[in-house]
Amino acid sequence: MSDGKIIKVSGPLIVAENMHDCKMFDVVRVSSKNLIGEVIELRGDKASIQVYEETSGLGAGEIVKTTGEPLSVELGPGLLEGMYDGIQRPLDKLLEASGDRISSGVDMPALNYEKLWDFVPALKVGDKVVSGDIIGSVQENTIFNHKILVPNGVDGKILEIKSGQFTVKDAIAVVKTSKGNKEITMMQKWPVRKGRPYKTKMSPNKPLISGQRVIDTFFPVAKGGCACVPGPFGSGKTVVQHQLAKWADADIIVYVGCGERGNEMTDVLNEFPELIDPKTGESLMKRTVLIANTSDMPVAAREASIYTGITIAEYFRDQGYNVAIMADSSSRWAEALREMSGRLEEMPGEEGYPAYLSSRLAEYYERAGIVKTLGTDERVGSITAISAVSPPGGDLSEPVSQATLRIVKVFWGLSASLAYKRHFPAIDWLTSYSLYDDRLSDWYKENVDENWSTYRGRALKLLQEEANLDEIVRLVGVDALSPKDRMIMETAKSIREDYLHQDAFHEVDTYATLKKQCTMLKLILEAHDLAIKAVEEDVEVDEILELPAREAISRSKYIEENNLAKFDELSKQMADEIETLISEGEL
Repeated sequence: MSDGKIIKVSGPLIVAENMHDCKMFDVVRVSSKNLIGEVIELRGDKASIQVYEETSGLGAGEIVKTTGEPLSVELGPGLLEGMYDGIQRPLDKLLEASGDRISSGVDMPALNYEKLWDFVPALKVGDKVVSGDIIGSVQENTIFNHKILVPNGVDGKILEIKSGQFTVKDAIAVVKTSKGNKEITMMQKWPVRKGRPYKTKMSPNKPLISGQRVIDTFFPVAKGGCACVPGPFGSGKTVVQHQLAKWADADIIVYVGCGERGNEMTDVLNEFPELIDPKTGESLMKRTVLIANTSDMPVAAREASIYTGITIAEYFRDQGYNVAIMADSSSRWAEALREMSGRLEEMPGEEGYPAYLSSRLAEYYERAGIVKTLGTDERVGSITAISAVSPPGGDLSEPVSQATLRIVKVFWGLSASLAYKRHFPAIDWLTSYSLYDDRLSDWYKENVDENWSTYRGRALKLLQEEANLDEIVRLVGVDALSPKDRMIMETAKSIREDYLHQDAFHEVDTYATLKKQCTMLKLILEAHDLAIKAVEEDVEVDEILELPAREAISRSKYIEENNLAKFDELSKQMADEIETLISEGEL
């Protein structure tokens, strides 16, 4: 292939001529520095290239060489516990090679080519295989069994299969196909902008349990669903994402720090290895892949980081695992799109974003879902996509928020006023919604409590009634309310402060099982019914509020999971104290 020459440099965008041999999205090497770039526009023999590294010092006339291949990721044993940049270069190896600042032109393999892995075959010579079949497995760490898949496009009969210790580049099997013999290694490569194939996409019908009461009870997301967390600066988007990454019942977590502050990724790096996974008792990092493209890294790589993350998630999905991918935040990704679009001199859309913003967002979220994977066995895997959105000034009418809301089915709207009141998670129960409610209600009835939907509906109704009564209280004061309305206000306050408020840094309150959530909500509603009964018997509201049982209920969130019988004791205590009040009133 003939070499191109640079004729224009505009920040991370360069234009090169004599590029008629290259194709859209081909990876190129720029100048003697060997910088990595990707072709994003072709006009005749001129190619516009976004460079994933710092372009200072580049000048016209320097050489551009095309590799003839699209931007791809390496998939295989060794991905877990890794931390990569936006184009899947391992940051720990980059640190060793170039120090705290990544040097230009540094190219490193994502996987360790020298480490030996114990490969255990699952098939034998003579077996027929198709794309996606499990040919064997590797115990990647103490908790994760990494399944080695037959690459896409390989169908035939096994001629040879090995057992023992191999590197990811060693041939572990030979398959006879219609196009000749094909060697299979433990490593695959896949273009990041192309979704990995599957048999069929299914309808999500199980919740992704997060242990966060406001999410699991009121606004659940299904496994294989999509959710967004929009909110203004300081409202707790990143903490919500961290809580989901820590406690969601996914097998694998892919966390993409896309254009966020470096200290937030530092928090993740420091916390995750120390956190104990409630499912396995091991470090949470053992089932996590981190992709860090912080705000000081090249803007073009920020655009690629989202695709790198979702491709890695699809690889684990194809092994039959449930994956949750957190992107923090899609607004920074959209800003990278806007910058590159501006440098390409494309016609701008609303607020300067490119006209194709909505379609690019849809392409990303469409790669989530629950699917039947390729292969002869019946494997089901899922990807749940949860993205933070950072609208400027908290304005949800801006293009990124609106385009996202048209695609996702769960909206966890964060409120600045709740955050200022130190109410976390600051998810506003009056504006948030989940369109998976009806689809998941049967699962909750079968697996948690047959009255789950009733409890949830009653709690939401009480919160809505409180919002309506609050306007009256502001105008004329709480004394203008009837005793029954006062009790509605007090119960709604209990739901807000005792149930929905959750301390991410308290060892008991940070995570609540569905059983505990249901038992706790049921207790609050039973206490409300008893209080209304007492009010109807002319018991003073202030007397009810001073009952010791009410104070105990307000602290019930700190009851440990192995002591849920305590909730029954509190319910009985409340009933006895209310009965005592009613009898004293009759006397």
